Amino acid sequence: MQNVIGVWYNLLVENIKVLLLGSGELGKEVAIELMRYNVFVIAADRYADAPAMHVADKSYVLDMNDEDELRALVEKVSPDIIVPEIEAIATKVLVEIENDAKTGGVRVVPCAKAVDLTMNREGIRNLVSKELGLTTSEYEFANSEEELLLVAEKIGFPVVIKPIQSSSGKGQSVAKSSSDIGKSWEVAKSQARGKSSSSLRVIVEEFVNFDSEITLLVVKAVNGVFFCEPIGHIQEDGDYKVSWQPAEVNPTALENARSIAKTVVDALTSETETGWGVFGVEFFVKGDSAIFSEVSPRPHDTGMVTMISQDVSEFAIHARAILGFPIEQPVLLSPSSSCAVNAQGFGKPVVSNAQVALSTANSAIRVFGKPFINGHRRVAVTLSRADTVVCAIERAKQVESLLKVEVLSFQE
Repeated sequence: MQNVIGVWYNLLVENIKVLLLGSGELGKEVAIELMRYNVFVIAADRYADAPAMHVADKSYVLDMNDEDELRALVEKVSPDIIVPEIEAIATKVLVEIENDAKTGGVRVVPCAKAVDLTMNREGIRNLVSKELGLTTSEYEFANSEEELLLVAEKIGFPVVIKPIQSSSGKGQSVAKSSSDIGKSWEVAKSQARGKSSSSLRVIVEEFVNFDSEITLLVVKAVNGVFFCEPIGHIQEDGDYKVSWQPAEVNPTALENARSIAKTVVDALTSETETGWGVFGVEFFVKGDSAIFSEVSPRPHDTGMVTMISQDVSEFAIHARAILGFPIEQPVLLSPSSSCAVNAQGFGKPVVSNAQVALSTANSAIRVFGKPFINGHRRVAVTLSRADTVVCAIERAKQVESLLKVEVLSFQE
């Protein structure tokens, strides 16, 4: 493995190129951390002036679900490493690229298999449940509204319904009875990614009455596997609103979660020696049981709290790991919290009143710089530290409440 480290270190000195596929707020932080190592960052997304494009060396706008467009971009920029940061990507192209690069060349982070499986809820759920035999909530799939009703009745109401491909809770809903099925199907159809409405497929999951919901950040690096302290979070409409670290978790459940997470990560990266990076693994916790929910092969939105809670953020860890550098165990500095700042409307989001908001002790703000929003979007995050998690959450919420968020029409 020393030879691998040497290869990537020498490439780094030569100013390697990284192509970010997805340039939102998480990609922006990854870009910043990569550039600290003199990496040449190319940011790509479906719209211009995306957050990561503000800091990247170069940027491109394209439909990343279009195989021809994505393949053409890779050929044009000739990156050393491709870092997928969103779900809506033509993963078939990434698999082809990785297969062509078996003897060297472009590397997909953490690997094409992991990206392909986790971009599709059916692929990852079948891997975890059927191939690995790990505990998940009961689930079925449906291809039509009629089939959805039959499946939901089989599992038993209430059920959670999600498109096979989506992100940040988009398209997710809870059907409490058969009368909710039509609405849930329409929500999934209108917000699914990567699928046309005529070929919609959804996953129907048992509604788990859990004690808590956590994200476990797993770091796979050249020198081993590491775990950050568990992160608790609250979701609204399938998207996270508040997260905190550390989450209070039954010790047995935490041990089980770590074991499951490592098993899943190892399975996703089993076909490569360089499956490095941060993985966000989500669990439902009930008593001493940890029930697998989802996994993202990249930094997680609930993990934005690590920008204030740890000695090194999930983004800095991800950058260091994917470059093949050794990692040290992340250290929790103090109980901390993050709170999402949302805007509603159509136009340019503007966040103000920071001077007043930051009068709150031990707090910070990260404004993403999204050029426009259309609907309900997260536009910033507040971060706070305190002596206890409860106090940290109160501070983060206070900062959020003091900020002013406006959506300016494009005529203003």
